[in-house]
Amino acid sequence: MKNILFFLPNLDQGGAEKIIVTLANELNRTQFKSTIVLFEKKGHFLNYLNDDVEVIELETYRIRYSIFKIIPLLLKRKPNLAFIGWGEIAAFLSPFIPFFRKTKFIARETNVVSEHVQRKEIRFFYRFYNNFNRIIAQSDDMQIDLVENWKIKKEKITKINNPVDVKFIQSKMITDEKLFSDEFKNVVAIGNLTARKGFDNLLNVFVHLKNEKIKLHILGDGADKEKLMTQKKELGLVNVEFLGIQKNPYPYLHQSDLFVLSSRYEGFPNVLLEAGACETYALANHCPGGIDEIIQEAINGEISDISDEEKFADKIKDLVNLNFDKYSIQKSIESRFDKGLIVKQYEKLFLEL
Repeated sequence: MKNILFFLPNLDQGGAEKIIVTLANELNRTQFKSTIVLFEKKGHFLNYLNDDVEVIELETYRIRYSIFKIIPLLLKRKPNLAFIGWGEIAAFLSPFIPFFRKTKFIARETNVVSEHVQRKEIRFFYRFYNNFNRIIAQSDDMQIDLVENWKIKKEKITKINNPVDVKFIQSKMITDEKLFSDEFKNVVAIGNLTARKGFDNLLNVFVHLKNEKIKLHILGDGADKEKLMTQKKELGLVNVEFLGIQKNPYPYLHQSDLFVLSSRYEGFPNVLLEAGACETYALANHCPGGIDEIIQEAINGEISDISDEEKFADKIKDLVNLNFDKYSIQKSIESRFDKGLIVKQYEKLFLEL
């Protein structure tokens, strides 16, 4: 049996955290023993871990200093595999990998690195990234970026898309509660309220929909919340609501007329997969990060450039009034990204290493 240590800061709601929990829970128990190592033992997804998944808390609060606790743990545990699920942790650890001859190291990037990593000290450490035995890229965009802009050897990179637990989502998306008014066509957007998610651009789009019976519901929280609330007020957008973090966002997706992804860049957006699992058609901004690998035009969604605000607004206006084949939307996601298919790809990689 192979011992795997998965490293993350915590298990708060987020794409990376969801993927690690899925892997730890679903890996074949006759072949792998999963342990999750957290800086802080906290977060929403702790509630979803199987009982046989060990959790280790490092009690450290800064990524740059975490290395002083990660290295002793690796020396003590001597795992077969160390899986780093957070880019900054992987960057700081990369120079030390050659000292661990019996452990194979895997880094899973969460975004297109050139777009996401701006701090000079972190960019410096990417020169050691070829020390990893394998790097997981979630999309073609990520893979191309790593090779062309960071000089990562192509043979070091394996592309594995994100998984989605379709059956779980469908068990959570049905509720007797009516979440939206029939007076409006309802559009949902979900994500951290930060510049990367492009909600400022989406608010500008909704200026062009002020006179329409279309309402935008934004689920999430983050550093730009106050800035976005101020923008909403200044633009006079009474057709926009901020609903905060919802522990179960799936009924909102399921009951909406359209899901919108406004991000400036992504890695491989889980929420776009989840919208499809909820049988909801999507309109996504044309940005790096695997969007065109998920969207099957006119089946589960469409792609448009949000910088053309009027055109994007017209798309929303058209799409909320169309009826789509919900079964086809869901099947387009399940047939390509269901967790069973993706976990098998990870198992194959782990055994090869």
